[in-house]
Amino acid sequence: MANLKEIRNRISTVSSTMQITSAMKMVSAAKLKKAQDAITAMRPYANKLTELLQSLSASLDGDAGSAYADNREVNKVLVVAISSNRGLCGAFNSNIAKQCAVLVNDTYAGKEVDFVAIGKKVNDGLSKKSNVVGNKSEVFDDLTFDAVSEIAEELMARFTDGDYDRIELVYNKFKNAATQIVMTEQFLPIVPIEGDNQNGGDYIFEPEKAEIVEQLIPKSLKTQLYKAIRDSFASEHGARMTAMHKATDNAKELRDQLKLTYNKARQAAITNEILEIVGGAEALNN
Repeated sequence: MANLKEIRNRISTVSSTMQITSAMKMVSAAKLKKAQDAITAMRPYANKLTELLQSLSASLDGDAGSAYADNREVNKVLVVAISSNRGLCGAFNSNIAKQCAVLVNDTYAGKEVDFVAIGKKVNDGLSKKSNVVGNKSEVFDDLTFDAVSEIAEELMARFTDGDYDRIELVYNKFKNAATQIVMTEQFLPIVPIEGDNQNGGDYIFEPEKAEIVEQLIPKSLKTQLYKAIRDSFASEHGARMTAMHKATDNAKELRDQLKLTYNKARQAAITNEILEIVGGAEALNN
């Protein structure tokens, strides 16, 4: 059994750790509220814009923007992996790395797969075993639509220039503070609505359809990427808040166990001292 001084030191260390994890939980909770409000407000707009774009994509042939709907034979794939710049958020980052491995080994097995990393953690993980052609982790320093638009324009240029035949987004979708869903979403080419859900004929175009599509497609793609990064950002704080809550609970449980062990050891030490005193007194009497 460890001596009393060692146990006291461990209690002090665990208590300090618990204070840190508790503070991080509170910080993440405050940031989560703002990030959750942002993604909740944005989703209806982004989803409707994507729906409109998919409805139009069935009739894009010959129009400006049809290059974004060009379904070529898939030989080269670009995966945009979105994670976080910081750790201490449970399985948030490792889930993205696992999904990227599934794409490389299963979905696009035998194809050439490159990565664009948005987040230092996924960049560090993928750089060791995969070809990372871009690191856009600095976007989290100032997460604005304009900053994301630059990334989206670069991705669109890579597709239209024929550098890649398909571009996928991999990110954590925010459901609630305790739940994040790993999403694999096709960015380019545009996925049209199939079957009876095609409503392209129901729209009246003013001005000309080509002019509308030319402006709508880039804006929709930028919004889609911005929504994915916003989703990931909210998921990060939710995951960190949950992880820090569990860490605080575990630290409290460990501290209580150490205090119990300390009290037992202290009581045993006192009992031994009493026995030694009684034994010494009896020896003197004899």
